[in-house]
Order: sequence, then C-alpha cells, then structure tokens
Amino acid sequence: MKSLDKKLKTIAAGKYKPKDFILADAKDPDYAFGVKGTGAHDYLDQTGKHRSIPEFRQTIRDIVRQKQMDVMLGAVSNMEVLIEDGVFAKSHVTPAIRANDTTDIWHPRGGNFAKEPSRPWRTANLAYVSKFCDLGLYSVTFNNILERDLDSVAQYRAFREDAVKHKFRHFLEIFNPNAPQNLSAEQMPFFVNDMIMRVLAGVAKVERPLFLKMPFNGRKAMEELASHDPGLVIGILGGSSGTTRDCFELLSQGEKAGAKVALFGRKINLAESPLDLVALFRPVIESEVTAEQAVKHYHAILSKKGLSPKRSLEDDLKITEPALEGYRK
Repeated sequence: MKSLDKKLKTIAAGKYKPKDFILADAKDPDYAFGVKGTGAHDYLDQTGKHRSIPEFRQTIRDIVRQKQMDVMLGAVSNMEVLIEDGVFAKSHVTPAIRANDTTDIWHPRGGNFAKEPSRPWRTANLAYVSKFCDLGLYSVTFNNILERDLDSVAQYRAFREDAVKHKFRHFLEIFNPNAPQNLSAEQMPFFVNDMIMRVLAGVAKVERPLFLKMPFNGRKAMEELASHDPGLVIGILGGSSGTTRDCFELLSQGEKAGAKVALFGRKINLAESPLDLVALFRPVIESEVTAEQAVKHYHAILSKKGLSPKRSLEDDLKITEPALEGYRK
C-alpha cells in the first residue's frame, strides 16, 4: 500500500497525528508557463536557459528517490514516461496527473488569458490516462459569475462521471477567484469555503475527491472549514515562491489550522537546493523545529554547500504573504 492510502485510512479513522501529514510535489508547471515553467539552470537568474524536459524529469526522479513525498503530481506527458520507466514501481510515492487545465492557469509569455474569468478545459483523456495512472488533480475556479461558475460545476460533474467509469480517483483543487465579480477581499475566503461545501454537498462517496487543494486564506477561514466538516481532508497549495520563511510558516500554520495535506510546486522547484528544502518540511510540520529555526538551518546548509542564497538570511526570515501575518509564533 502506498503511503498516501495508508495516511488517508488513518485520517478517516480519526487517528491523525502530524506524522500522518501528506506531502505532495506539484511538478506540473508545463500547463501554466510552458518552456519557462521548468525552472532556470541558474536559480539566481530566471531569465536564462531553462531546464529541458529530460532535465526536468530528472528533478522528479530525485524527489521521488528522496522518500519525503507521498504524492508526485505531473503533466500527463511526463508522468507516463516516468511510470513506464518504473520510477514509482518500488516507491511508496503515488504518481498523479493534472486531469484538467482551466484557463486561469494559462500563463504563456505575452498571454492575457489568466486575467479573464476562468473557463473549464480538460486536455487529459481519461480513456488513455487511466491505463497507467489512477489518480489526478481536477481544478475549479469560481468568480461569482453565474454563467461561468455554472459551466465550471457542470464540467466537474461530467468529469466525475468519466472518472467513475474509468475507476480513476481524484483530488479537487479550488483556486481563489481570478477575476471576481462583486466580491470584496474580506468576503473572498468565505465565498470559497461556501462554494466548496455547496459543490461537495451533492457528491456521492464513490465520486468524492480524496482531498482538497486550496489556498491558505488565513487561520480563521481554514479553521472554519476544517471544523465544519472534520471528514473533509484539506490540503494547502504553495502559491508563489515567496521567502523560505513563507514556505515553512505555511506548512506550520496550515497544519495547526486543520490542513492535513500540502501541495507545493514553485516553492520547491525554484529553491536554491530543493532536496534540502524538502528535507526540512516534516520537522517543521511535526514541530521539531520552528519555521524560523528551519530557515536558519536551511541557510547553514546552503553555506556549507557553497550555494549563494537568493536572499540574505535577514530577508529570508521575513513573512511576506498577507495570510500568514499575525501568526509568527
């Protein structure tokens, strides 16, 4: 049994402890940024030559072999090759693919798609994908625009029918509105919470997502959702790269607020030393070290390896994500 299934079974039994926290690496930037999504060879200068697809696939192999992650999410084209190569055959890591790619994540150079209200789109074909992978991420974005949001839930229902037909499991990603209508910043976190519960209220167990992936919109909003439905397994997404303190603080505060999953992409992919960063995730989650201590330890590792940090230690210890402000301890 993969570690994901073991941990979900423990969580469902009401026996969750921080050691059961689920970690996932979101190695699917191809859908959003195309060529530039894989990360530059020079982590200090993202304007230079970026990793090729074979080089990017090697970073996935490296993370899987590190044995820290429970789930590895990637593009269909990459995961099919890696699965066929046997990367996951003797690993506890569960491979997963991005099952849809809504327009709000389309960020080609010069593109303007992400500024328009999100529209659902699904490139992946489960008739083929399900032959080599049984888990995927499905994403929805609500903007408080009836026509758009109705289309999003209609397409999600069609996906669930297709998923059940092909015995394909999924987890559900709910982004914050990308082009909201008549929705204040103060209302937004609770609009998202309500839309999550509204959508899932009519979903039978056989088609229900294994867990959620959503932004951390502050402790109050996260605690509200987690306490409202204790059976809902909430996962937090990493968002922008931010500071290293942001990264560790998000793990710590997210877990304390009720999240039991973290799915980080750019925070790992664009780090100076991704494997060393990831190695500190579980100590932070399990409160062996504080977020502040983890940042200092990470910088010490970079120094020992002769790697130049993107930021000074002083700057990297700063919290820059508004949702984390006020929860420094």
